Amino acid sequence: MEEGPPRVEEKPEWWASPAVVGLMGFGTTTMIAGLSNLPTPYGAGFSGNWVVYGMALAFGGTAQLIAGLIALRKGNMFAGSAFMGYGAFWWAFTLMLTTYVGQAGAGSPVLYGVAGFAFVWMMFTFTFLINSPKHGWGIFMVFLFLFLAFLLLVVKFYSLAAGQSTFAPDGSANWAVGGEIIFTGLVAWYVATADLTNWNYGRKVLPA
Repeated sequence: MEEGPPRVEEKPEWWASPAVVGLMGFGTTTMIAGLSNLPTPYGAGFSGNWVVYGMALAFGGTAQLIAGLIALRKGNMFAGSAFMGYGAFWWAFTLMLTTYVGQAGAGSPVLYGVAGFAFVWMMFTFTFLINSPKHGWGIFMVFLFLFLAFLLLVVKFYSLAAGQSTFAPDGSANWAVGGEIIFTGLVAWYVATADLTNWNYGRKVLPA
């Protein structure tokens, strides 16, 4: 007679950690989004975020959603909730800009809505920021710089909606926004690289 199936709490793990996929999906998509925020002509090839959309739906969105499901299945509420949340963020981000916002320019009231969108995600990020120190300095840095990125986006879109030219396409303030977002993506990329490298070699090669 075959042995009965294990109890639910004893069920063996069938999945490896989804952290690398989740962090890479977030980090690489965030870097591209950061490039789109640079002032022209540096961000000209990314103007309108059109380069970001495919990446956001495929890797930043869908891959992160899958990573989140796996993490939740493994019992990791923190990682699972974060990956599911930011996977949904990239889908919402793309649908919002392509369907509702379009190419709204400075002074357009619709940009107040985008500022509100960024503010809500800043609050979402704050929830994870205050819980991130338990998961290592690398994850803490990811959420710290992501929180600052959303804060800058709130200021940017609110200023644009009010008709201020500080964050116009050629405005120098976009260096701060784009550069900070790119750096946030780089931190996530590094943490993912450290996680994969340390797992691959079975020892701590890269600190994270």
